[in-house]
Amino acid sequence: VFFFNDTATTEIYTEQIVGSVRCVQETDIDISVAVATPTGLIVPVLRNCENMSFSDVEKGLELLAKKGKDGTITAEEMAGGTFTISNGGIFGSLLGTPIINVPQSAILGMHAIVNRPVVVGDNIVARPMMYLALTYDHRLIDGREAVTFLKRIKSEIEDPRRLLLDL
Repeated sequence: VFFFNDTATTEIYTEQIVGSVRCVQETDIDISVAVATPTGLIVPVLRNCENMSFSDVEKGLELLAKKGKDGTITAEEMAGGTFTISNGGIFGSLLGTPIINVPQSAILGMHAIVNRPVVVGDNIVARPMMYLALTYDHRLIDGREAVTFLKRIKSEIEDPRRLLLDL
């Protein structure tokens, strides 16, 4: 969620035409997060993430997950996300391609962390590895920006001090 803080736009919202698609850009970063419940997967929305601390995000996610599992979440709490994060890795998924929840423009799939063989110098060693998958609408997001976004996430996951200390 914090990966969006530095890239949030300062405009209240801007409308533009991209091909034949009406595109609305908003400054609010409302992240949809997949949550497993006893009755199936739901995707509640954590609102205004650009204004949240790490602790606020954790508390918000915990509350939404609890409401989802208790069956007390409302339809309003599941509508209006701008981007989705899905963590199939908690179920052991090694790789997959998440599907965009329209009208959102992208979804990030995170998968299981497992030791894999990696060449370090002249040696093959075991290192924890995780695959990320970003599915995005090419009518709205250029491939260069998508790859740059993934590289930033990789960098922050590999060195969480940057995220936690806001470096």
